[in-house]
Amino acid sequence: MTRRRRALLLLAPAPLLASLAAASVRRREAAIERTLGPSALVLVTRASVDAGAPPAAARPLLRSMPRRFAPPDAVASAAVLAGARTAVALPSGTILTRSVLLTPGAGDAAAALGPGERVAEVVAHADPEAVVAGARVDVLVTREASGNRAGGTVLALEDVEVLEARVAPADSADGLTSGAAGARVAASLRVRVRDAVYLAAAQSFARELRLLVRAAGDRTGGNAGLAVGDRLR
Repeated sequence: MTRRRRALLLLAPAPLLASLAAASVRRREAAIERTLGPSALVLVTRASVDAGAPPAAARPLLRSMPRRFAPPDAVASAAVLAGARTAVALPSGTILTRSVLLTPGAGDAAAALGPGERVAEVVAHADPEAVVAGARVDVLVTREASGNRAGGTVLALEDVEVLEARVAPADSADGLTSGAAGARVAASLRVRVRDAVYLAAAQSFARELRLLVRAAGDRTGGNAGLAVGDRLR
């Protein structure tokens, strides 16, 4: 057999192999899309900004990501940023959420803060008729199991004062918790700096936040950290 003929025999299956490889890639891409589910658009910072800066200074860029991984209060419209300021410093690559933005209407709440206190903006399941300015609430954080990390619900904060509250807009229900039952509120909470950072992170990693209203005059504590696993124990 000549060298030329041997080369032709070796090259003959190449188109078939390339077609099979392309089909395999397409099947894997389709399987990944089915696993991740639908996508959602979010605004992501391209530059770091200090607390109190206008979010436009972060040069946010609209990006697509799996909806199941998007924070429930992720901002997808630049119109939401108009007149807002950042509640905390944001590094480059941060997904903009309502919880890290101070809207023009939040000025009165911020003026009532004492030393070491901050206003934490959260979107959570709650009774909008009970969660009102002046109410005191406990904050529950529920996370799904992921890898080696177990899921479950924890009593994250106790006896937190509500500074402002309103029914959450419909677009804040997008994300992991969009199918969960119950009304939602967007609440401004008076918390310590450490707790404000925790709540900002929880809006991203948690499946659900829930506010439990306390009875009038109930200032008891000592149960923070109480947790129930995803197996209800």
